[in-house]
Formats: sequence, structure tokens, C-alpha cells
Amino acid sequence: MRNKKKRLPAGELAFQVVLYVLLILLTLTFIIPFLLVIGTSFVSKEEIARRGFVFFPQVWNFAAYDMMLLQNTEVWRAYGVTFFRVVVGTLSSLLVTGTFAYAVSKKDLPGRTVLLVLSFITMIFYGGLIPTYLVVKSLGLIDSLWCFILPNLMSVWNMLILRNFFYSIPDSLEESALLDGATPPTIFFRIIVPLSMPAIATIGLFYAVDQWNNWFDAAIWINDVRKYPLQMVLRKYVLMSSTYDLKFDLATGAKPPDMGIKSAIVVISTLPMLCIYPFIQKYFVKGVMIGSVKG
Repeated sequence: MRNKKKRLPAGELAFQVVLYVLLILLTLTFIIPFLLVIGTSFVSKEEIARRGFVFFPQVWNFAAYDMMLLQNTEVWRAYGVTFFRVVVGTLSSLLVTGTFAYAVSKKDLPGRTVLLVLSFITMIFYGGLIPTYLVVKSLGLIDSLWCFILPNLMSVWNMLILRNFFYSIPDSLEESALLDGATPPTIFFRIIVPLSMPAIATIGLFYAVDQWNNWFDAAIWINDVRKYPLQMVLRKYVLMSSTYDLKFDLATGAKPPDMGIKSAIVVISTLPMLCIYPFIQKYFVKGVMIGSVKG
């Protein structure tokens, strides 16, 4: 005899229906604007003037992408700078943040309270733009790609999150490793880091997104346009797209669409991060202690 499915009470069923409807509406508010930008990036200026923002162009026009990716090397050069700051900056920040958080998570660390207080003060008080610029200049980082990484090497907020996460790992794991002759670096990289991958992946995504989206540091510390990251190029095209409309003509003599340029550069600067996110998302739902303690 087949087991009959247990029916939900009417009140709980109504709550789930309302919840799903709200989640669907919230999802649409995130997806629809991006789909409009994608559709608009493939339309001509005449069609934009006639129809406005569109999901599906009547005639697919690749003029904006042709100008951005084939006729102009600026975007590819900016991609290289952005990938450098994302990869090197994220890994460096994770290394510094993780080791610092692991150290201050030990209650027997000498000077632990002083380190935490000094770190917390930097979250409340900011030295200001001019002192920061003078520090960066004195370190010789002006017009250097390392100005994207070293001044913001560690976020105190992310460090505190990791420190609290390390608290949840049983001390017995480290004690048993010490009895087996493991050194602190071995314990950290071979025990703590694998167990902390959900938290590390989350913090790493925060660092990566911040590095990908940041343009202000380049506007302050970079004078060489060849070292501009992708977001600075995006900012320039969005603010000055009408000027670029007059400079670049396609082989057919048609001028690239103004709104098409803006939409295309938004898609170009956003799509890589959207493609990477699904591969990192799996760590968000993993249990912290899965497989760490076996009975």
C-alpha cells in the first residue's frame, strides 16, 4: 500500500505560497534590469530611439561589441589589470586575514587584546584621503599595480568573521595534531583551512567582488591610462560615451549606438563575475565540520 502524502495545514500552505510569490517577485527585480541591459546592448541607435530599452531586438546589432572587443584594445588591457588585482589581491588578502584571524583566535596569544583593539580602532576612525595618499606615495606605489592590493590588504570586519569561525573548531583537533608533531603552520594549512573552506570561500568572494568593482583607488593613484582596471574603463565610457561616438566609426560608416556602448560595457564588466559565482556558491551551504570528527 502506498503511503499517502501528508497534507500541509491550510495556514502553512498559504504561508509557503505567499513566500514563493515574494521570492519570485524579488528575483525578477534583480533579473529584469540585467536582461534589459543585455537586450539593449544588441540594438541600434535608431531602434533605441524608437523602442527604448528592449528585451529582444528586432534586428541584432553587434556594433557596440565589435567596437569594444575587436576595434579597441583598451578593454582587453583593462581585463588583464582587473584579473591581476582580483587573483593576486584576493589570495594575498585571504592569506593575511586568515593567519591574523587564526592568531588572535588563540586566547593564550601574548598581546592578543592589544592587537584586537588596534584593529577595531581602524574600523571606527579613518585617517583620511590625503594621509592615505601620502602613505601610498611614500611607499612608491603611485602608478603601480600593487597600489590596488597593499593599502587594503586586510578588512578588519572579515578578519573578525573568520576569527569567530575559528572559535567553532574544536581544540581537540589541534591538540591531537600537536601530539603527532605537527607545527602551527602545518595545523593551519592542513587542518584549519580545509575545515574552514565555507567561511574562507565566502570571505574570498567578498574580497574578489570588492577588487572587481573598485574604481576609486585607480582614479586616485593611477595616472597611466594603460593601468586602468575594467571599472575605470566602464566609468569612462558611461560618462563620455557621446565623445567616443564621434571618434569611432565602423567599416560601414555607421556610428556605434550611444546606449548600446553603455549597455555592452556593463555586460562585459559584469559577466565574468556572474560566471564564477556558481562555482563558489557550493561552499556556502557546506557544513563546517563535515568529516572532521569521526566516531
